[in-house]
Amino acid sequence: MATGAVLLLVDLGGCAKHRLPGGLSKLKPCRLDGIDEQLFCGKVTVFENRETRTGRTIDLNVVVLPAVNQKTKAEPLFDLAGGPGASSVDAAGFYVREGKDYRRRHDVVCVDQRGTGKSNRLAIWREKTPSYYLSEMFPVDYVQKMRHELEKRADLTKYTTSIAMDDLDDVRAWLGYDRINLFGGSYGTRAVLVYMRRHPEHVRSAILLAVAPTDLKMPLHHSESAARAMDLLLGECKRDTRCNAAFPQIRDDWKKVLEQLEKQPARVEYSPPGKSAPTTVEIHRGVFAEKIRTWMYDRDKAARIPLIVHHAANGDFAPFLQQAVAPSIPDFVADGMYLSVTCAEDIPFIDQEEATKLTAGNPFGNYRVFQQMRACGIWPRGEIPPDFLESVQCDAPVLIFSGNMDPVTPPKFGEQVARHLPNSRHVVIPEAAHGVDGLTDPDCFDRIAIEFLDKGDAKNLDVGCVEQMAPPPFATK
Repeated sequence: MATGAVLLLVDLGGCAKHRLPGGLSKLKPCRLDGIDEQLFCGKVTVFENRETRTGRTIDLNVVVLPAVNQKTKAEPLFDLAGGPGASSVDAAGFYVREGKDYRRRHDVVCVDQRGTGKSNRLAIWREKTPSYYLSEMFPVDYVQKMRHELEKRADLTKYTTSIAMDDLDDVRAWLGYDRINLFGGSYGTRAVLVYMRRHPEHVRSAILLAVAPTDLKMPLHHSESAARAMDLLLGECKRDTRCNAAFPQIRDDWKKVLEQLEKQPARVEYSPPGKSAPTTVEIHRGVFAEKIRTWMYDRDKAARIPLIVHHAANGDFAPFLQQAVAPSIPDFVADGMYLSVTCAEDIPFIDQEEATKLTAGNPFGNYRVFQQMRACGIWPRGEIPPDFLESVQCDAPVLIFSGNMDPVTPPKFGEQVARHLPNSRHVVIPEAAHGVDGLTDPDCFDRIAIEFLDKGDAKNLDVGCVEQMAPPPFATK
């Protein structure tokens, strides 16, 4: 995920040279903070309650990055963000810089899904103290306060994926597009799949990265997937000469630190950067393991895990705190939106006995299941369609990517989804985690994706470069 963007809507005079053709003429020229290029922005107003079409409305934040040649362009690419709860517009910087080749033949459309970004973001302010970064995921008082504050401006049962994908189709029609290409990463893949089921006639093609099926029951499999990824990561350390020399007992270190934290939390003095006075923080087992799990999403952060684990096992939590007390994935996610989605689409279908069996003996334990089930006991539950958990079937061409080192959506989920998409291809990137961040030649992914967009066929693509994408070296000091 990119860093947050502040949207500034600036009308540059309405001259013809600043206008786009067709339905895009409804947009106004604008600037996004941190981006030099002029883009085009607009608001699409939808009813929060799409069934009654009465009452509160939501202004959906829309940003279009135009194709380089407007006269010869093909169907647009709609970018759907992960989370759930991240902003799609935050990805605009990528399509201005590293990903500009996507716009050679395609407009790129970023729509902040309802509940995210500038589309009535469902979140409340929290002070970012060291204890915040080391607190449990969903403290009861925080969830209660968040519900109380957000219900003043939102019906929290109206922010599910199916409702949001009907919003997206409204945006498509408003912009004057017939068929569109869809790109989704992580939760964004679920959103893409739901759109494909609800609006198949408007799908030209889809790209899925790190697949979260509609029946994933997040976070039921988080511990299982994370344990698999951790085993692979520590195995790589063992085979790496430098990593193994520095941490010869790394698997024992991992068990040792978890056992120590199970007995009692670690109390550590932490000195914040700058002139702030030192403070004593507590590190609990569940939080420690959850931090390790999320760092495996990114190969750059994962490269420091053996070092962090080894030092922590020997009572030194400084390397852990250096990485833990800093902005991370949760800071870009709207927690209220996250709960509105998962409390409707996932948590109700988790069986407690099944969860206990899946997490028994697992180093990551039942932490996430407990945190989310407790939070969802407080949160209002939206309704989902009767067929929501069923596999999505669609004849459109679909290109699916999975990272073999992914700690949350491993390749088996991509394979599961591919079985029901007859014109799909599943590409596993051996060294990728939840994305390609940190790997050499990250453009390999983009070259394949753009070739697929141009051809509209997943079968005949040159994917050989994924075998050469290598992770960063392990940190040893």
